[in-house]
Amino acid sequence: MEGQQEEHEEQKENRPQPARPPPPPAARPPGKQHGGAGEQGTEGKSPGSGQGAFSDPVYKEIAVTNGYINRMSREELRSKLAEFKLETRGVKDVLKKRLKNYYKKQKLMQKEVLNSDGYYDYICVVDFEATCEEGNPPEFVHEIIEFPIVLLNTHTLEIEDTFQQYVKPEVNPKLSNFCIGLTGITQDIIDKADAFPQVLQNVIEWMRQRELGTKYSYCMLTDGSWDMSKFLNIQCRVSRIKYPSFAKKWINIRKSYGNFYKVPRNQTKLTIMLEKLGMTYDGRPHSGLDDSKNIARIAIRMLQDGCELRVNEKMHAGQLMTVSSSTPIEGAPAPQMPRYRN
Repeated sequence: MEGQQEEHEEQKENRPQPARPPPPPAARPPGKQHGGAGEQGTEGKSPGSGQGAFSDPVYKEIAVTNGYINRMSREELRSKLAEFKLETRGVKDVLKKRLKNYYKKQKLMQKEVLNSDGYYDYICVVDFEATCEEGNPPEFVHEIIEFPIVLLNTHTLEIEDTFQQYVKPEVNPKLSNFCIGLTGITQDIIDKADAFPQVLQNVIEWMRQRELGTKYSYCMLTDGSWDMSKFLNIQCRVSRIKYPSFAKKWINIRKSYGNFYKVPRNQTKLTIMLEKLGMTYDGRPHSGLDDSKNIARIAIRMLQDGCELRVNEKMHAGQLMTVSSSTPIEGAPAPQMPRYRN
C-alpha cells in the first residue's frame, strides 16, 4: 500500500567533473535492454586504481563521457537521446542518467565485460491492499484483501500476464468506510472472496503454470518494504501458516530508484517516481492491480535506462534485512505452499 512505507535509502553522490572533451562518438543501437553493469555505475571508479576490472582504460573513457554529459543542457540531452531512439521524457537528471548508461553499456559491450545471461527472466510485481482504519491505530491488525501480481518479462520489457484475487479477512471481516473509500474494494466483494490460504494456493498454482523457479528464473518486486515485511508477515501469522519461501527476498524499487537516480527518500513515492520519469499514473490509485501495473512501468523504464534491478531486501528470522548489492544474482525458489504453524 503506497503511502505508508518508510525505508532508509543509501544515497551516493558521485559526479566527476573531468576536463571538457570533444563530444562522444556515436554508439551502436543498444542490445538487450536491461543491461548488466548494475546500479552502482562506474562514475566514481578510478581508472588507474588497479582494482580488478576497473583498471581497464574503458572506465576512463566512460568517466570522460560522463563529464561531458554532466554539462549538457536538457535540450542537448533530449536531442542526443532522440538520435539513439531512446526515451526523451523525464527531468534533466533522469535524462543524464539515461544517456550515461547508454554510452556505458555500449563501451562495456564492446569490451565483452557484460554477462547478462545470469539476470532474472521475470520480475513479479506485487502491491497488496490490506484492511485499514483512518489513522491506523497501533493495535489494528492489517489483513490482505487484494493479492495482485504483474508478470514482467525482462527480455521483452513487457507486462506478459497479471493475476488478481480478493481475500476475505478473518480478524476484521467488516471493512471500514475509510478502507472502502481508499481501495474501492466493497464489502460485497470481500464477503464472496476466499480466505488467504486458498488465495495463496491459487497464486502458487498460477506461478507454477508459468514455470517460475523451474524453467524460468524470477524474483519479487514491491514498492517499499511493507508489502512483504509487514502485510504478508502479519497475514501468515493470522492464517497460521509459515512465511512462503518464494517471498523471502525481493527488490524494493524505491530503494533501487533512489540509489540509481541519486534522489532523496521523499522523491521515491509512486506518483513522484512516475512524474520524474515523464509518466502519469494510469488507473485507480490504491487498486492493488493498478498500483502493480504502474510500478511495473517504472521498473521497465529503469531497466531501459540501464539499471540492473536486483534483490536488495529480505526477511530473515522474521526480521527485515538489507541485501548487499555485491550479492550474486539468484532467482527465487520454485513456489510451494508453506506448512501450517503448530
